[in-house]
Amino acid sequence: MAVDYTVIVVYLAGMLAMGWWGMRRARSKSDFLVAGRRLGPAMYSGTMAAIVLGGASTIGGVGLGYRYGLSGAWMVFTIGLGLLALSVFFSARIARLKVYTVSEMLDLRYGGRAGVISGVVMWAYTLMLAVTSTIAYATIFDVLFDMNRTVAIILGGSIVVAYSALGGMWSITLTDMVQFVVKTIGVLLLLLPVAVVKAGGFSEMRAKLPTSYFDPLGIGGETIFTYVLIYTFGMLIGQDIWQRVFTARSDRTAKWGGTVAGTYCLAYALAGAVIGTAAKVLYPRLGSPDDAFATVVKDELPIGVRGLVLAAALAAVMSTSSGALIACATVANNDIWSRLRGVVRRDGDAHDEVKGNRAFILIMGVAVIGTAIALNNVVEALTVAYNLLVGGLLVPILGGLLWKRGTVQGALASVIVGGLAVIGLMAGYGILADEPVYYGLLASLAAYVAVSLATRPTDEAVLTAWRERLAGRSAELVSEPVPAPQ
Repeated sequence: MAVDYTVIVVYLAGMLAMGWWGMRRARSKSDFLVAGRRLGPAMYSGTMAAIVLGGASTIGGVGLGYRYGLSGAWMVFTIGLGLLALSVFFSARIARLKVYTVSEMLDLRYGGRAGVISGVVMWAYTLMLAVTSTIAYATIFDVLFDMNRTVAIILGGSIVVAYSALGGMWSITLTDMVQFVVKTIGVLLLLLPVAVVKAGGFSEMRAKLPTSYFDPLGIGGETIFTYVLIYTFGMLIGQDIWQRVFTARSDRTAKWGGTVAGTYCLAYALAGAVIGTAAKVLYPRLGSPDDAFATVVKDELPIGVRGLVLAAALAAVMSTSSGALIACATVANNDIWSRLRGVVRRDGDAHDEVKGNRAFILIMGVAVIGTAIALNNVVEALTVAYNLLVGGLLVPILGGLLWKRGTVQGALASVIVGGLAVIGLMAGYGILADEPVYYGLLASLAAYVAVSLATRPTDEAVLTAWRERLAGRSAELVSEPVPAPQ
């Protein structure tokens, strides 16, 4: 394993080196939070694919393939569908807004006062996303180096926090591009063909497995619907995803670059399911489906190649973790702390803007590492995060983009009612039940429509300013809320 360890250590050292290099480019708030809004199509596509395809998509996707066959691709497939929908229908308008957070978009659209509450919900989502990713790559460290769990979390978390805090989005963009290349080579070009060949090819796989393994809907219609509701819609509104849209050089880059990334996700989904199906042939009695990825890598790949594919797994998890971390810190600083203090923060090249956001990455990083050490059930934590995100924020965000009659009172009611409904229903039905997100989303929609229709329409001046921003005809937003009409 010495060669494999060397490959992994070199990869981790490279991540830190890129963080140091990215620090030299992060001279303004725009550079630090959204890479100066200068990413071209190639870098934008690679980094967008890297952030959405994390440990759940790689290790979990292979595990679902092991359990259900080709229909196990649906979880990652719905992530790709969400990214395609975001890119084709919304990303150009989002990029033209020139904001930093989802809550700033809500303030701009509704005329202020929606930011803090929506910011708290988004902060909770991004925090838990970062925590679950931290636990995932700490597990990989534990398996590779036989580390104590707490030490593995501290080591892996410290590496991600270090390169994220050094250069912000520039460092994360550079590391994500490397991670995208490593994942493509490791999973698509090496592990996929090797697993299929070792299993005897598709004909042998068909002969040894039940026909349900090759049924596109074998995982079940209700499960697919839940995946669409949580992951497809979650891709449309997550701060971690929007913050990548804000990095695009132009609205055309956001649209077409995101479309390429979404298409890549669909291919990655199928690859993971096929690898898992092959693993079922090779190892029919694994203790857990999630062991399928590591088992195939350990037993079927040659020395050196094995290290590269394990680095690919680390890359998948670390890209999601770093994206969630900077999103969490951005929301905490710009949407919660600055608003509660009543501080007006204008965009510019002042170095203290960079220092402030860097400090929040360090603070949130410590919080993520501490929570990851204390937390045991990753699946439940991630489910809570996505249920709150979709149940609390989907309706006011899409409503603001699509329905002129939506008001700030309706948006606030939607966030509060949807969020409380999801929490109450999770307490009643169980965290992993489907009902909380179903009924929470319906409650959020009902509150949004009813309260919006019962209150005064949004001031026409606010809507005019909103339309100007959507059309790209207005200067970049300062970070204070738009004042509500008197």
